Amino acid sequence: MSAPTAQRTYTIKEVAVLTGLPASTLRYYESIGVIAPISRGASSKHRIYDEDDLDQLMWVACLAATGMSVCDMRQYVANGRLGPSAAGEQIELLAEQERRLAREAEYIALRQRYVRLKIDYWGAVQSGDDARARALSEQARTLADELKRARKQ
Repeated sequence: MSAPTAQRTYTIKEVAVLTGLPASTLRYYESIGVIAPISRGASSKHRIYDEDDLDQLMWVACLAATGMSVCDMRQYVANGRLGPSAAGEQIELLAEQERRLAREAEYIALRQRYVRLKIDYWGAVQSGDDARARALSEQARTLADELKRARKQ
């Protein structure tokens, strides 16, 4: 029978590089319970991350990249520890995040339309097409009102 191989460990600096999360964020996520407490070195008391910690942090980094709230990330990780019994709640957390992202995408699309209208407006001004410039300006005003309403939602 062979001896078990030692699991690779990482410093906070290495984990920050690997996950793309700053060390301050890693410490914050630990302090508020997004991730479980990280073991410490016996003499140095520095955080020592193992492969399991790194794996969990990679998932958390992906959730953070979607813009998921810290509260929802904490719930997602806690649910993950419960396994299949929490699948329904996991689905709902992710479905709500998907809905938030869809709303953000709609808002970005409105902003892009506004910028496109302004580009077309200035193109019409440049070419001396006053009638087109007036029409585009009116469209831009209408779209600006729509943007204001969308921002409040």
